[in-house]
Amino acid sequence: MSEKMPTFDSLMNPLLRALIALGGSGSIDEIYEKVLEQENIGDDVSSILHNPEKSNQTEVGYRLAWARTYLKKYGFLENSSRGIWALTKLAKQQEQVDPQTVVKDVRGVDKAAPRENTRNRKNHQIELIESDVPEPQCWQEQLHHLLTREISAGAFERLAQRLLRESGFVQVEVTGRTGDGGIDGKGIAKIHGFMSFHVIFQCKKYHGSVSAGDIRDFRGAMVGRADKGLFITTGTFTSSAVKEATRDGAPPIDLVDGEQLAEKLKELQLGLKTEMIEKVSIDKEWFANL
Repeated sequence: MSEKMPTFDSLMNPLLRALIALGGSGSIDEIYEKVLEQENIGDDVSSILHNPEKSNQTEVGYRLAWARTYLKKYGFLENSSRGIWALTKLAKQQEQVDPQTVVKDVRGVDKAAPRENTRNRKNHQIELIESDVPEPQCWQEQLHHLLTREISAGAFERLAQRLLRESGFVQVEVTGRTGDGGIDGKGIAKIHGFMSFHVIFQCKKYHGSVSAGDIRDFRGAMVGRADKGLFITTGTFTSSAVKEATRDGAPPIDLVDGEQLAEKLKELQLGLKTEMIEKVSIDKEWFANL
């Protein structure tokens, strides 16, 4: 029997329970994985992408983002500039909410505030509608399109090679031999100049989600040939793939999905440039105190 995609409001209390289980705070990825685990959301639902043509964000992840937004406006969540979300004092006292009340109150406040773009709402139903969708993160969407549509598989392998070199790996080679179990290259990770690990990596240009079977196949190809495995994709990983990658007793495989890849390229300024815009504000109170 196939699972039903949860609505964003039905994810509010699971989100709060996930943060409680995580000790009151967590990253977006930690919250996402904990919600999937606690709510038993399977791969057939968690692997569905919100907009495959533009990004690798899953539909569950998209709806959780809106659950976070509503709960923040309701006073139950706060987040830092480092992307860590935490329960507020109010959330720790109550631990759960009535989703209908949250939606009604938050939308009531939003309606009272001036809005530049107002669109029709459907009978005040509790549902995620286009008028709630924020401006897209253009650079991530453009990068996702470029990596999945415009560059070749060989170019993507060379990008992974450059990424590893810039991250401190040495002796990075792209092999890309067909029939080699999906192994695209190898390298050595140097740790503080004293320790080193032989790493085999696989690159997959993907719109969808990498499955647990893909991870098992990759591990089978790397056994006896490296200390660790690294799987890089423009897509996402199913929850079972994440569990398989860290399964006890099996050679560990580190996973890099499309979102992490984009952030790493941005950090290392590989094909991406960050422009800082200076904003000057006047403190009238300071001048008044002269």
